[in-house]
Amino acid sequence: MIEVAIIDYRMGNLHSVKAACEKVGLTAVITSDHNEILDSKAAILPGVGAFGEAIAHIKNSNLDNCIYSFIESGRPFIGICLGLQLLFEKSEEFGNNTGLKIIKGKIKKFNNYKFNNIKYPVPQVGWNKVEQANIPWENTLLSKVNYDDYMYFVHSYYIVPENKNIILSTTKYGNHNFCSAIQKKNIFATQYHPEKSGLAGLKIYEKLKEMIK
Repeated sequence: MIEVAIIDYRMGNLHSVKAACEKVGLTAVITSDHNEILDSKAAILPGVGAFGEAIAHIKNSNLDNCIYSFIESGRPFIGICLGLQLLFEKSEEFGNNTGLKIIKGKIKKFNNYKFNNIKYPVPQVGWNKVEQANIPWENTLLSKVNYDDYMYFVHSYYIVPENKNIILSTTKYGNHNFCSAIQKKNIFATQYHPEKSGLAGLKIYEKLKEMIK
């Protein structure tokens, strides 16, 4: 059985995610093969790029049904950046696009603005702090992460979950406090890139290794 299947829908930072898995001793395979994904101990949906294009690639490959089946199995499922956003109902990126509808909520765009005479451009690119929200981190993939650790972000859009109780961490950009990670049953997903977040990000993969071994 494959330890980690990194879902390949022709978009995303696949190889950096694979490298992060291997760094902590996880065996990871980049694949679009439904059988390989469904036979893995954990699955990761990465993502970089436009929401509409990504959802089209997923549906054209029938990977949406594969993702639904994997999540229903109860095994760990991880979404990263765009992979987080795709789990929701809709996004306002380049019009209105429908997502996988696994989690209720929508995706909204940051506004360019000034706060305390500091410009906060869009996209947000760089390091920012993650803080605990509504769920204790002890039994999640963030259990090894400190409440004031910094993670690496690259995004113009942010999620607005309908159920605020699934919000695992928040992050402040200017005076805007947004959801940066969620936990819903076996789904863990982040707006930031753990694979690009140095030692703090690797703690997430280390915890995943503990969970599935």
